[in-house]
Amino acid sequence: MVALNSAVVLIVEDEPLIRFNILDVLEEVGHVALEAANADEALVVLKGRQDVDILFTDVNMAGSMDGLQLANRVRAMRPNIGIIITSGMVRLDPMALPANTAFLPKPYMHDTLISTINSLMT
Repeated sequence: MVALNSAVVLIVEDEPLIRFNILDVLEEVGHVALEAANADEALVVLKGRQDVDILFTDVNMAGSMDGLQLANRVRAMRPNIGIIITSGMVRLDPMALPANTAFLPKPYMHDTLISTINSLMT
């Protein structure tokens, strides 16, 4: 699968191997991938980069806030950013998510991630 439109995607994942794998997959299909190990790092990246199109965050991670709290904070700061929330432990009701937000349960196929990004970019 290829990216329909190139997006700048901020990956927020505290597991380095998972983060690096996602980064490689996204760059392979033509997206620009940025990374952060936790919500605090993600907020620093977002303050420095106004071109981020998509926030892709895990729910469970160490730091001052989890992925859901980060998503809500980012939604308040940047209402137009697409948000993808992922988790292997928490199941979220997609109807309870804010607009322009998708939930991707782990494990997921790379093609599913790419198509979710594509749908948020249209």
